[in-house]
Order: sequence, then C-alpha cells, then structure tokens
Amino acid sequence: MATYAIGDIQGCYSSLRRLLDLIEFDETLDCLWLVGDLVNRGPESLAVLRFIKQLNSAAITVLGNHDLHLLMVDAGIAHCRKGDTLQEILDASDKEELLYWLRHRQLFYHEEGYALVHAGLLPDWTVSKAAQLAGEVETALRQDDYKKIFSRLYGNEPDYWQDEWAGKTRLRVVINAMTRMRVCSAAGQMNFLFKGALQDVPDGFLPWFEVPQRASRNSTVVCGHWSALGLHITDNIAALDSGCIWNGCLSAMRLEDRRVFQIRCDKRVAINDRR
Repeated sequence: MATYAIGDIQGCYSSLRRLLDLIEFDETLDCLWLVGDLVNRGPESLAVLRFIKQLNSAAITVLGNHDLHLLMVDAGIAHCRKGDTLQEILDASDKEELLYWLRHRQLFYHEEGYALVHAGLLPDWTVSKAAQLAGEVETALRQDDYKKIFSRLYGNEPDYWQDEWAGKTRLRVVINAMTRMRVCSAAGQMNFLFKGALQDVPDGFLPWFEVPQRASRNSTVVCGHWSALGLHITDNIAALDSGCIWNGCLSAMRLEDRRVFQIRCDKRVAINDRR
C-alpha cells in the first residue's frame, strides 16, 4: 500500500491516467491525495470529476480555487471567465450528483505528520487550528442554503486573520488563505495579486511557507496552486503544482519515501493565458 500526493490536475484527464499508469496505482490498495483544482483550463474536467468520484475512499481531495469557482458558477454567483472549460460539466446529465460530491470535499486534511491544502496556511495557524477553521467552512458549504453562503465568499478583503472574525468575513479569509494564497508578510497579510516566480516575490512579502516560526512547520504541508513556483520540496513543504496546463508536468510524490514521479503533459492542452 502506498499514498501518492498529486498536484493540480485542472481537467487534464489523459495526463492523470498516464501518471497513474507510471506509478502503477492500484485503487484497491493505494490512496491518492489530491491538492485540489481538479477542474478547469484543461479539456477533460468532466472526465476527471467522474473518475475521482468513483474512486471513493481511494482518493482524498481538498478543494481548490477552480473547484470553488465551478460551484460558484453553477450557483449563479459567478460567470465563466476567458479560458474556463467548465461548460461540459454544467451541461452534464449527472451534474447535480457530481457537484454535490464536490461540495462535500474537505478544505484541509491531515494525517501522520502530513497536511493537505490547496494553497497554504497563515503563519499563526497550527495544523489543529487549520483543521478547525476548515471544518467551519466545510459545514457552511454543505448546508442546503449553500448558494446564499456562496454570495458572501468572494472578495480580497480582509487580507489578514483575526480570531475575532465571525460570519462571512471569517469564512472568506479562511477560504482565501487555503485556496488562493501564495505569499504573505511576516505578520500574515496576504497578497493575492502576485502570481510570479519565487525570485520575483515583491518587497515586504515572502512565500507563506518561508515565514519564520510559522505554526505549521512541524508538519509537512502538501499543496499546489502556485504553478510558477514549480515543484518545490523541502523538509516541511511539498508544493506539487508543476504546471501541467502550462506545458509542464503532472507530478506525484509517494509519501512513504518522498519519491517523485512525473509525466510531461500533453502539449495539446497547454494554454498561454496565466490568469
């Protein structure tokens, strides 16, 4: 039995299946940890959702910003943007079943020294604190009136955390940190505009995982989201978004020995509009 963490798939179903062939994935024995962004930008988002859903307990996935965007579009809160490839899902006969399943995924997961999140954790959040906060969001997303809740979750403000935050503000900050953050200040102020490479981080900010004495440093955080960072693995961070849809690779890391497996993604799915 092995556990493989896999970076952002974003609708690249054929690439995912080639990677699973490479690692000789056995869904009766092995487990996948997926960092979120199952859908969007790639050409086969519907196939990805259907495949991961049928894996049941053999796949643990956390929500990414593109997954939440799909749910928001379906709820009528957001609109498809240039480059989105969500319409096939929205038109699918099994859309309701698929989106119900997606809406019930976790925002954060942790087990035996590893933590799984799409983007990152704010400096003051321990793993247990992050699990608690993610649970609050998950409960809200699973409510029957979730569409009303969605309407309050968009926005960049506030861009920092306070324990006193409540209601929609509290949920929005948690979602933004866990699904959108790349860099923040040492005090935990997030910058959502920066999407560049590591050497181009703006003054006053640093990668969230390089904040000194961050509270989650005793666990290895497995994440994605930051494609311009590329594959980045250290003692306590495994950033696995290696830019499949940007003509890069789809990457997997076996947690038991941290061995990395990669396949070059199909050039036919590569896009150039990095938004």
